[in-house]
Amino acid sequence: MSTAERWSSLWKKEDWWAVWLGFGILAFAVAAAALGYSIKAPEIERWADNPLDAFFSDVTVRVSDWPSALASELPPETADRFKYTRKVGYQQGRRTLSETIGWKSRYQMDDADREALLALVTEPAHREAITSLYEQSQSPRANFVALAILLVALGAAFAVAVYMIGENVKQFTAGFVVVSLLAILAYVVSTQAAVSAYGLPYAMWALLLGLLISNTTGTPSWLLAGSKTELYIKTGLVLLGAEILFGKIVVLGARGLMVAWLVTPTVLIFMYFFGTRTLKISSKALVVVVAAATSVCGVSAAIATAAASRAKKEELTLAVGMTLIFTVLMMVAMPPLIKAVGMNELVGGAWMGGTIDATGAVVAAGALLGDNAEVVAAVVKMIQNILIGVVAFFVAIAWVTKIERDPNAPRPSAMEIWYRFPKFIVGFVVASLVFSFILIPAFGGGQEGLNAVESDVVGAVTKTCRGWLFCLAFVAIGLESNFRQLAAQLAGGKPIMLYIVGQSFNLILTLILAYIAFGGWLFNPVILE
Repeated sequence: MSTAERWSSLWKKEDWWAVWLGFGILAFAVAAAALGYSIKAPEIERWADNPLDAFFSDVTVRVSDWPSALASELPPETADRFKYTRKVGYQQGRRTLSETIGWKSRYQMDDADREALLALVTEPAHREAITSLYEQSQSPRANFVALAILLVALGAAFAVAVYMIGENVKQFTAGFVVVSLLAILAYVVSTQAAVSAYGLPYAMWALLLGLLISNTTGTPSWLLAGSKTELYIKTGLVLLGAEILFGKIVVLGARGLMVAWLVTPTVLIFMYFFGTRTLKISSKALVVVVAAATSVCGVSAAIATAAASRAKKEELTLAVGMTLIFTVLMMVAMPPLIKAVGMNELVGGAWMGGTIDATGAVVAAGALLGDNAEVVAAVVKMIQNILIGVVAFFVAIAWVTKIERDPNAPRPSAMEIWYRFPKFIVGFVVASLVFSFILIPAFGGGQEGLNAVESDVVGAVTKTCRGWLFCLAFVAIGLESNFRQLAAQLAGGKPIMLYIVGQSFNLILTLILAYIAFGGWLFNPVILE
């Protein structure tokens, strides 16, 4: 490769465009926060959400703040539990106010509703929140206007990348519009109250919508042109790097590291050798993608590892599908099981954090178990998430130097490894380092800087944008896959056997480490305030 070709790859290769687009979104979010602009990427609101959900999530309301007349409506046992169980108080208080005022959905707040709630609270901050909520309720379409602006901006940015890569921009634009509409539909379905209660994520619906089209009418070429799966995924993974902040590790220190970092590589290596040597699965890429999804953090790890190992889209679809199904089952089953056996709440939280494959499902399961379990589960999963880039890095090196290498060819040089190395990993690591060691100090340092970066940059913009990019990617994966190809991958049931055996080993090993770290087997029992 000539010097000119090497430099031109910076603007002609999809891998690099994922990095540039990711950096562009991050730069925009940081600049907006630094200049004091309150920008929030749009999300799809849950169907039939009560206005009080927003009120209680934005404003801390304690029993002592409520009028005695309202507090007297609560059952005595619930009022007593308010003193030490915040979640019970939150749920009961929300239910009581809802019944008192009679709201039915988020956008039905009228003048009478507003006055009724204002009469119940006296704190200025609370009254301001009610007024703000009322104003939001008068323009329910604003969220979709902002969403349209976001998707148009993303589409324009991707169109520039497509043009520079040398592909058909018109076909891409037409396909992107349809993919975006399907992504919106997937989010809308996933946020329906009943569906959301069962924990069925947007990724599953996005994948199913795409598969429905590809396996019925078939996916036309112009729609496939807008299904830039890897570009969407890799850009989203660069954004994910900004969420993996090294300062968070100190929250639970060595305990969380022990559970997350000892189990993960052990399970990954075990599953790889079990899949390739015992089950003799022919596709090593499929094995490593399933292993990464099981041992690290589900969908995100599967995506990153699939890119590093150059797995087929059908293999990624299969791995993601299995992961999503078992994630829902584990999220529902583990909290009651932990309670039934009388397991320590912190041990249970660490166990779920290290084994349930999706971060959102981990938090939801932890919340079902208790406040402390939720904290421990979330931190363990977050520490585990840091390994996404590390695992993808070593998988890429292994694939270039050994697994895909022609044994008769000379050993690849360092430059050859670099040419084939997934560049999104560079973007992922750079984003994590910059946010951890430059932006946090710039935003005030310490906990203050961490909170500012998480709320004003990550929480406000990049995390939501990453969710939309992943949703676009899953729609695209579905559009590019079909059941015949999936059936071929499931031949003999070996991939399912790989997942079940690997996850079983993961559950046992993580439980042992959770007891060592949080159950007093090695360290003194931890106490969380």
